[in-house]
Amino acid sequence: MKNRSENVSKPKSGGATRQLRESVDLDTVPANDAIPREQLIAVAAYFRAEQRGFAPGNEMSDWLDAEADVGTMLGSGATASGIS
Repeated sequence: MKNRSENVSKPKSGGATRQLRESVDLDTVPANDAIPREQLIAVAAYFRAEQRGFAPGNEMSDWLDAEADVGTMLGSGATASGIS
C-alpha cells in the first residue's frame, strides 16, 4: 500500500522560482521598500507547497528548497536593497 507522500508528485524544477520571480519583481522595488529575504523565502515556500497540493509533512523541505531558490535568484544579479 502506498503512503500519502508517494501519491504526491514532485513539483517541476524551477516552477516555484519562476512563480516567485513573477510575483515579486525586484527591479521595481524602490530602495526604501526593501523586501526582506525571509519574506521572499516564505513566498517561494508557499508556491512549492501549492504545487504539491499542500500535502502535509513537507514543510521543512519546502522552506529549504525555497531558501536555495531565493539564493539562486538573488545571486543571478537580481537585487533588492537590504537583502543579503
